[in-house]
Amino acid sequence: MKKLSMTLGAALVAAACSMSAPDADTSLESGTGVKAGATVKPQASAAKTEPAGPLFREVTIPAGTSLPLRLTTAVASDTGRVEDSISAELINPVTIDGREVLPAGATVTGVVATADGAGRIKGRAQVALLFTSVSAGGQRYDINTELFSRQASATKGEDATKIGIGAGAGAAIGAIVGGKKGAAEGAAVGGGAGTGVVLATKGDEVRLAAGADVTTRLTAPLTVRLRVTK
Repeated sequence: MKKLSMTLGAALVAAACSMSAPDADTSLESGTGVKAGATVKPQASAAKTEPAGPLFREVTIPAGTSLPLRLTTAVASDTGRVEDSISAELINPVTIDGREVLPAGATVTGVVATADGAGRIKGRAQVALLFTSVSAGGQRYDINTELFSRQASATKGEDATKIGIGAGAGAAIGAIVGGKKGAAEGAAVGGGAGTGVVLATKGDEVRLAAGADVTTRLTAPLTVRLRVTK
């Protein structure tokens, strides 16, 4: 009886070992560390795809293109100073091949290049402006342009009239006082008096108010970046 019990125990142990071994062998897939039959989830992408940014293309405005401007700052020959900042806005859009490159209202900036007040007898007043940049589409571009200048009108005709009036008045007064000799002397004195009036009188100043229209031209090509629209 004791021998039979030992035989049954040995059989049970052998059966248990034979059942556990396959379980151990199939618990893991070879070299993966993943249980057999388990669902494997795909790994997330390492980096998200960023949306594409806006596209741009470059368009060149040729030298010689006219830029009609309207001043937004005032300038005067007697109060302006060289290198004072000035600003203006584009009156009409600039188009290339039917496409608007610079819109109306684009800001154009620059400096006063010359500001000469009116002189006496000679030296007419003048103002010169140099535009150096334009801003459009959130971009600022340096530009090369012609100098815009304006000079006061000549007053030689008015000066001659003033001198003539002075000489004539002197002659009339001299004739009344001392005859022909007096008239000659009076004319000389009168002429001198007329010249004195001219010497004491300055010519007109040049004044460009805000809102005044001026025009300049590009002296070098300008390349502008435009956003591409679908």
